[in-house]
Amino acid sequence: MSEMSSPCAVFAKQAFLPGGWRHDVRLQWEGGHFTHIDVYETPRASDRVVDIVVPPLASLHSHAFQRAMAGLAETRRHPVDSFWTWRKQMYALASRITPEDMRIIAAQLYLEMLKAGFSQVGEFHYLHRGPDGNAYDDKAEMALAVVQAAQDTGIGVTMLPTLYRHAGFGKALAPEQARFASSPEFIATILETLETRHKGNPLVKAGLGLHSLRAVDRESLNRMLGMIGKNMPIHIHVAEQQKEVADCLDYLGRRPVAWLLDEVPIDRHWCLVHATHLDQDETRRLAASGAVAGLCPITEANLGDGLFPLESYITQGGRFGIGTDSNILPSVSEELRLLEYGRRLVSRKRCCALPDDMLGSVGRYLYEAALKGGTQACQQNGGRLAPGMRADLCVLDPEAMALPGLEQDAIFDGALFARPSLPVQHMLVAGEWVIESGHHARERIIADAFRRVVTRLHH
Repeated sequence: MSEMSSPCAVFAKQAFLPGGWRHDVRLQWEGGHFTHIDVYETPRASDRVVDIVVPPLASLHSHAFQRAMAGLAETRRHPVDSFWTWRKQMYALASRITPEDMRIIAAQLYLEMLKAGFSQVGEFHYLHRGPDGNAYDDKAEMALAVVQAAQDTGIGVTMLPTLYRHAGFGKALAPEQARFASSPEFIATILETLETRHKGNPLVKAGLGLHSLRAVDRESLNRMLGMIGKNMPIHIHVAEQQKEVADCLDYLGRRPVAWLLDEVPIDRHWCLVHATHLDQDETRRLAASGAVAGLCPITEANLGDGLFPLESYITQGGRFGIGTDSNILPSVSEELRLLEYGRRLVSRKRCCALPDDMLGSVGRYLYEAALKGGTQACQQNGGRLAPGMRADLCVLDPEAMALPGLEQDAIFDGALFARPSLPVQHMLVAGEWVIESGHHARERIIADAFRRVVTRLHH
């Protein structure tokens, strides 16, 4: 994080507050949290004066180690290339990563996330054991390496150590999955370590990952849920692939999302990641549950997963957030743009990501919905520019917009649909300037270490 002397207040010509856009906004913070947000103010001598301030987003679903293979899985190696063949390359990478490698790779990713406009990451972490499949002396060693990377860069992290028991419904883990093996007791130990070492840290939140219904049996799932606190965030991959849905029907007699909604008390603490293949009843029930659908449009497109039934889901009040998942391209703009454009291509209509009875800005709706869903799924004390919230803010550069002089909702539309990426100028996280003029204070050190690690891993 930046060591420079930072002002304790920002004066924004425009800021997106919980009630909408406001002009001449003065935002003050102390001890990592906002203390005052005042509108129609004038700047004071010590204030940093900026043009546009928005609350940054959370990437609610990330596998940090996969950043080390970004762009390397675009060669056809099988007559029918798919998610299932892609996994083989992912497993090969996972087999070689040490805890120090993990820290360095995650630091590079998290730096890129900050520069992209993310201030929080939900890290769905299942790389638990050593390359030989044996547990480290400290079962939390790999998880702690990821948390250290977040600390090194200044991003908030919701660490989700993930239960992983089977290779598929009723199948033993394959040798290449040995590093993922865990039990409820194993995961509980990691959670206890995280809670002990980072208690009171506003940038670290512990939660639970359940890999999927194909990897976690009913007995293990119930035992795991009985070992955690009632208010802990819980994330699970579900219905990402059609094969997964077919296998679940064969093994459990129901579709995966239907099974979860029938058998588990799904509520606002849950995030169902992907949930790509839903029937109409599952869509309705998931929307009504209060859970968040964790959508990862770039990864879902890259892996050929399919398209989430966005229009039906949001019209029924469903909540969603976005995740960078395989981290092939950390980008707020691209995730949200692809979510909208995917639906346009299917429906042959424009402006799809709005409830049926709503008119207005698609960019604002997408950004605000992803902001609320990501904050809920990561249980982040933020997501709003308001007193008492963690002091996170994103300053956008008006000079980098496609058109000059944009106001209010046109800022979201222009930033998401007419820019390769969100034009992030500065980022504040928990009261610290972590990105200044588009750069991180430690980015050269982090990038050099990353290059050394990936060069070794791929040669």
